[in-house]
Parts: sequence; structure tokens; C-alpha cells
Amino acid sequence: MAEPMYRVIAADLRRQIEHGELPAGSQLATEVELREMYGRPDAPISRTTIRDAIKLLLARGLVETRPGHGTYVLGRLDPFVSKLTADPTAGGLEDTIYRSEVERQGRIPDETRPRVEIQSASTDIAQLLRLEVSAQVISRHQQRSIDGIPHSMQTTYYPMKFVTDRGATRLLEAKDIEGGVVDYLRGVGIDQVGWRDRFVLRPPDANERAFFNLSDRLQVAMFDVVRTGYDEDGHPIRVTVTVYPGDRNEFEMEAGEVPPRTSSQQSASSASSSKPTADGTKAARTNPDSSP
Repeated sequence: MAEPMYRVIAADLRRQIEHGELPAGSQLATEVELREMYGRPDAPISRTTIRDAIKLLLARGLVETRPGHGTYVLGRLDPFVSKLTADPTAGGLEDTIYRSEVERQGRIPDETRPRVEIQSASTDIAQLLRLEVSAQVISRHQQRSIDGIPHSMQTTYYPMKFVTDRGATRLLEAKDIEGGVVDYLRGVGIDQVGWRDRFVLRPPDANERAFFNLSDRLQVAMFDVVRTGYDEDGHPIRVTVTVYPGDRNEFEMEAGEVPPRTSSQQSASSASSSKPTADGTKAARTNPDSSP
């Protein structure tokens, strides 16, 4: 049975995109031009066939339509693979884990200076930190990029009593803390000995679409990692919420004795992860304990 013509056209356009014949940012031919390109005098191509082919490319995240301007090829994102760690004392972003891991993979990391605020805890944060609703917390927020492309955003919440009762005043400084916040808190007698992660998959909000430059035409899932750190008495000491768009992140975790990846395995993983799924999403890896 012959394959439907719209699939044949979509497959050919996809091949041109993946081989660079239609580079990122280039405009596809118009409907009329595509009908002429793929049709024959004895077998004309309908407008519906061309539109169905474009819909397939849209679903795969290969192109986007711009009303009044046409259809354009989207750039390929090179996913960053982050290894999840089970180290209960891990700090994260300010502990240089994020930066060193990015650099180890030959990529260029960047992050904003922490934006520090004193806030009333939301219901969720208050529950996780076992505080009264609307109790004051310190939030430290940072945005991260890799190779100049927005990669993730992260906010960590600390009880205000760490400043008022324990003297951890550097939490209020709008700059990175040398050695990381986890090590700094350990120095004032607040020692993280374990943590619990909760993973949430959801659609992006308007702010995330703007920061991550997500097309309105593609469905890219947001992957939230909500990490609660605990001290030796089982009291929560911090909550870190890290947001990763699924089109540029992959997660990996190893357990037990496993051999190192071969170059062919790494290439295969990169190739498969660079192919969007039917809804335009991709996978993700990262260290969620990169707390600012």
C-alpha cells in the first residue's frame, strides 16, 4: 500500500532539514511552490496535502509557522545531559557542581547573580519547610544558560530564622557564596544530611515561555525538580525548585558498577535525544541540587 503523499512530502522536507539543506531560520517554500515542487501534471497536489505535511513537521518540532510570514525551520538544540546524584551532602550551583559538569562536557556555562528576596512563604513552601503559612522566607533565584542558550531557572527558599536565630546573614547577599550555600550553612551548624526530590511535569507559563524562548506553536513540557533538604534531626532546612524545559535537557542516573560510556553510545544518545517526540518535547539530564 502506497504511503500517503503528505507523509512522503513531510519525510522529504525533514530529510532536507536534518541534512542542512534547509538550515535553521530558513523559510520553507510557500504552499503554492510546494504544490508545484511535489506535484505532476497528471497527479496534482492539493492544498490540504501540503498543510498536512507541514502539520507533521510542526508536531516534530522541526518548523514553526509565523502568521502572515510563512513557515520557518527551527534551530536544533544540543541537549545537556546532567547526572542525578544521590550524595546527601551535595550542594549544587554555588558549589561549582553545575559549572564544572558543564565545562567537563565541553560546553560554556553561565548564570545570573542571585536575586535575593524576603517573601511570605506560599502554602506549598510553608508545608515543605514546616512553617506557618505566610511565614517569612529568604528566596535566592538564578537563571542558567549553556552556550548562550537559556537552560534552567532555580529558586531556593530558606527559613528566615536562619538569619535571625543562627546568624546566617550571608543568605541575604545578592552574590554567590564561595563554596556553596550548603557548605556555608554547615559552618553555622546547619548540616544537610539528606534530601527528598519530587518531580513534576507540567506546561510552561508565560514567563517561562519568554525566558526559554519557546514557540507558542510547540508543546514543550517543563520538568520541575522540587528538592527538600533535611538536617540530622529530620528538620527541613531548604527547598530548591529547579525548572528545566524538556527540549534541551536530559537526566541520567547510574547505580552500582557500570562501565563508562563509549563514544558510540554517547553519539547515539545525543542523536536520539535531539529528535523531538510527537508533541515537540525532548528529554533532560541535570543536577537538581544546584541551589543558589
